[in-house]
Amino acid sequence: MAREQLQVLNALDVAKTQLYHFTAIVIAGMGFFTDAYDLFCISLVTKLLGRIYYHHENALKPGTLPPNVSAAVNGVAFCGTLAGQLFFGWLGDKLGRKKVYGMTLMVMVICSVASGLSFSDKPKAVMATLCFFRFWLGFGIGGDYPLSATIMSEYANKKTRGAFIAAVFAMQGFGILAGGMVAIIISAAFKSAFPAPAYEDNAIASTVPQADYVWRLILMFGALPAALTYYWRMKMPETARYTALVAKNAKQAASDMSKVLQVEIEAEHEKIEKIVIEKGNDFGLFSKRFLKRHGLHLLGTTSTWFLLDIAFYSQNLFQKDIFSAIGWIPPAKTMNALEEVYRIARAQTLIALCSTVPGYWFTVALIDRIGRFAIQLMGFFFMTVFMFALAIPYNHWTHRENRIGFVIMYSLTFFFANFGPNSTTFVVPAEIFPARLRSTCHGISAAAGKAGAMVGAFGFLYAAQPKDPSKRDAGYPAGIGVKNSLIVLGCINALGMVFTMLVPESKGRSLEEMSGENEDENGESEMRPQGSRDFRTVPV
Repeated sequence: MAREQLQVLNALDVAKTQLYHFTAIVIAGMGFFTDAYDLFCISLVTKLLGRIYYHHENALKPGTLPPNVSAAVNGVAFCGTLAGQLFFGWLGDKLGRKKVYGMTLMVMVICSVASGLSFSDKPKAVMATLCFFRFWLGFGIGGDYPLSATIMSEYANKKTRGAFIAAVFAMQGFGILAGGMVAIIISAAFKSAFPAPAYEDNAIASTVPQADYVWRLILMFGALPAALTYYWRMKMPETARYTALVAKNAKQAASDMSKVLQVEIEAEHEKIEKIVIEKGNDFGLFSKRFLKRHGLHLLGTTSTWFLLDIAFYSQNLFQKDIFSAIGWIPPAKTMNALEEVYRIARAQTLIALCSTVPGYWFTVALIDRIGRFAIQLMGFFFMTVFMFALAIPYNHWTHRENRIGFVIMYSLTFFFANFGPNSTTFVVPAEIFPARLRSTCHGISAAAGKAGAMVGAFGFLYAAQPKDPSKRDAGYPAGIGVKNSLIVLGCINALGMVFTMLVPESKGRSLEEMSGENEDENGESEMRPQGSRDFRTVPV
């Protein structure tokens, strides 16, 4: 027989959607809004950094960041994020979600400001300090992944849990959108106040001294939403699942949730003690019991997130070519520095508005209707289809009359990434692991994703370089070219479909049912909904 569910956890599972759910979405979501802003705003200013700090006299084109500097500036935040996901994921299970939640936010606020205050006006000093603070900014951002997902999953009810967690993650889309809009406003204001000629007309005058403030202001703005959210994060009570199942404080869990749900909940000390001391329910992350019960699940969540992020982040490689192809961004030498920032920001904002944001919210609307498994499998399938459709006839798409079709197909890969595995890989690890390991396992899964992001963002940056030296970006060795890179990405997406088979469906089930925390010593759990996929890949 399955153990009887704790009253406080059952009350959370069956609670009607109410104000505290939406409050939690906003509080956790604003962290993700900030995360996305901070991670993606750097791509808006890298060309400006090249013009300011790496200008060469009598060069035909504006200065650009050298390959190693570009890789460091763009990638160091990913390294910090990976480290933060592992560290804060583990800490969230040790100290509690709430205690660590405020910590990550303060790191983000301080390092956002510090990134914009990078010292000196010498290229090496500016880039070194920028990279230093962006690493620690990424470290704070990394903590937000496991903590936000875990907090939202532990607050939500069974019926709409997927939509609530996906809504938190969907705030990334608004963060990306805000980054573009802030860059548009700041660059337009400076462009109007400090007019300058195009680079080809006057190379030195095309980058006004005040342009140095533009990138600093754009980076520093990320501190504002994080700072505004801090007070409300500290007001949130610890989740009942952590308090009851990990901290073993039945009275506090009942008290906290009685206030939140506005109902009387009994403190059930004996039942918690029975759950905690029951044989087989105290296994650790590196135990045979965990490997037997959740090993394939962890392999599924880490591998699919890793493969997804290779494809997702490498897509950013092709944006500059696409923007130039349809005339959104003219050749760099025909613009001044601030005009280039404005054009890049406008183009990325349009992409976010038309494909990135809608994809996230399609997932929010449908995840609790058609399930996580179906959305993830469908997303990987269509990403594979569109990648091959771009790659195989690649020469066809390079002709000017066919480039609009290329842009549409490219946008659809973004749409199905977000209405697909980019959302579900975030949701599922917050649902399927035990409370005492939930934040840790989500952090491990997310860190695997960031490892994939680094492969995608940098491995393919080199791989996509053409063999013809005249067509390569300055300083890069020969690669396999864009066409072959797209074929490889299509194969990676197909692999994502294969590894999705290891990921269980969690729609409509309690967290304790899925993690096995309400099973008795014989491994028997509650009845599963008819027609659903069996949660346990490996029999216990």
